[in-house]
Amino acid sequence: MINSVVLVGRLTKDPELRYTPSGVAMCRFTVAVNRAFSNEQGEREADFIQCLAWRKQAENLANFMRKGSLIGVEGRIQTGSFEGQDGKRVYTTDVVANSIQFLEPRGTSDGSNSAPNYQGNTNYQSSNQNANTGQYGGQNTQPNYVGQPTNYGEDSFANSKGPIEVTEDDLPFDYRQVG
Repeated sequence: MINSVVLVGRLTKDPELRYTPSGVAMCRFTVAVNRAFSNEQGEREADFIQCLAWRKQAENLANFMRKGSLIGVEGRIQTGSFEGQDGKRVYTTDVVANSIQFLEPRGTSDGSNSAPNYQGNTNYQSSNQNANTGQYGGQNTQPNYVGQPTNYGEDSFANSKGPIEVTEDDLPFDYRQVG
């Protein structure tokens, strides 16, 4: 079974950050996604899609994005229901985000010029300002692990002295069965 959703759109309002009783961050937000066609009057319509993010991704979204910010969301559809105040069953459909991309730099969103200067995958907090620009205008950032070099654009082997030794144990596959 496949349950996969990819959205690119603008936030309709500032994300709402909340915490569960056990302290887990949760953020509800709505993304306005333009339809690929126009109506009879030549106007483009949009769908307003309810989304949900958890943990660090939720905190980053609430801290760095504002109403009108262009974002990309990759996730899955989740349905649910609850009993409303009037006693009737209310059905819900949300996109639960696995990954959120900030797709434009600060100050270029339609709704707000106060969003901080942060782009890239919200799973990482990177301050690498010299990163290459990504497919949708955001920065392609790499996570900074302890002991990892941060000069991603430079040749890592420029100062090496000769060939690099690779053993069979270094390969993630059996090279004798390839080809």
